[in-house]
Amino acid sequence: MAKKGRKSKRQYFTEDTEVAILEYLASEDQIERNRIYNTRIHHSFYKLAENLIHTFKFYYTEVDDLEDLKHEVICFLLEKLHYFKPGKGKAFSYFSIVGKNYLILYNNKNYVKKKQQVDPLEADSDVEILNGFERQEVRSEKLEFLDMYISYMDKRIHTMFKKPEEILVADAVLTVLKKRDFLEIFNKKAIYIYIREITGEETPIITKVVKKLKHTFNSCYSEYLEIGYIYNYE
Repeated sequence: MAKKGRKSKRQYFTEDTEVAILEYLASEDQIERNRIYNTRIHHSFYKLAENLIHTFKFYYTEVDDLEDLKHEVICFLLEKLHYFKPGKGKAFSYFSIVGKNYLILYNNKNYVKKKQQVDPLEADSDVEILNGFERQEVRSEKLEFLDMYISYMDKRIHTMFKKPEEILVADAVLTVLKKRDFLEIFNKKAIYIYIREITGEETPIITKVVKKLKHTFNSCYSEYLEIGYIYNYE
């Protein structure tokens, strides 16, 4: 008897799931959208949330049951569904990144406690690249600039960066900036370690991406100081 082939870890997120997401986005009928989601998307989101939690061991949670955490992740994925842009890559990759970053932020307080025990000498010297982000925000009296910058970059990540690993790092940096209230808790080196660990990427890639983001950041900030906003940030 022939042995059964090993099931793909991604089998739950099939080609039909990808097609269903496109059909969901193309439909303006809420009843039809609900049908598509319930019959062809929900299970994929459920399994994706489950796999992210267990693969990356996101077990620092405030809920008593992991099913509740899965439900929260699913709700967040559904909330972000309309941001997916066909032609910018596979839906699986997009929602994997979105779900993973949500779980990272969800566990942020516990992660901070863990990082307080990290020897800062273990961080790379390239962390100095991040200084511009932190100092600029402290100096700026108008925090609305950072919101504009994040909105500006969210819409341009896939055009500014082409390689999946670079997109992942850029998204992680923006995720940190979105949660800027935590920047005071992290020291600079710990922030760098944070980005390196959640992306799994090596120093050269992180350095390259952060330098490019910082260049755009500085250009946008100059524009903001001159005219009071970032052109085409919406």
